[in-house]
Amino acid sequence: MADGAEYTSLRRRGRPDSAAAGDVREQILNTAERLFAVQGFAATAIREISRHVNVNPAMVHYYFGTKTQLLQAVVDRALEPLAVRMAVLQQSDKSGLPDLVDLLFSISTHHPHLLQLITREVFLPGGHMQQRFLEHFAPRLGGRLPGMLLKQQEAGRVATDVDPKIAALMILSLCFFPLIARPVAEKALGVRYDDLGLKSISEHVSHLLKRGLSK
Repeated sequence: MADGAEYTSLRRRGRPDSAAAGDVREQILNTAERLFAVQGFAATAIREISRHVNVNPAMVHYYFGTKTQLLQAVVDRALEPLAVRMAVLQQSDKSGLPDLVDLLFSISTHHPHLLQLITREVFLPGGHMQQRFLEHFAPRLGGRLPGMLLKQQEAGRVATDVDPKIAALMILSLCFFPLIARPVAEKALGVRYDDLGLKSISEHVSHLLKRGLSK
């Protein structure tokens, strides 16, 4: 981690080397993801993010520009790889509901705060990422699900009386709400969220979907 003195020295000599730059950049993204999720975008200042990473605020601007661009980078870092994997899954003839559920749950492994952030900044009124999400990610993520379910219907693996669009909404709800509700579910329901606990939740969701959507 680069501290304030190291940052000043690096700036005097020029740009940080690639290894140091990558490490600092990831720390900024991780910290921003957590603070934007917990406090909200509007309530989180660049100065606060830089203080948690122990760098000068100018370094945050150096890597990401404005605070809005930093938020965009946080969301892009997590959702772009997920969108690519969704496209691969859509093209596969062998993928089923468990594969889809595993993919959607995988976001919690590397980005445990992202769904809370998306809830704040995409789904709630006035969210700062709502328009970008609708234009850039929604068609490539949840927007793929109706077509994938229709394909499963045509293969005889999903009941013909299932509405693919509504079923897509239910799948997203079942996969993402348990992760969004973690702060309450751990305390009120005693649900475990360690590796074994998340695996159990994922398996339960797959089982419910398979029973509910099958012929």
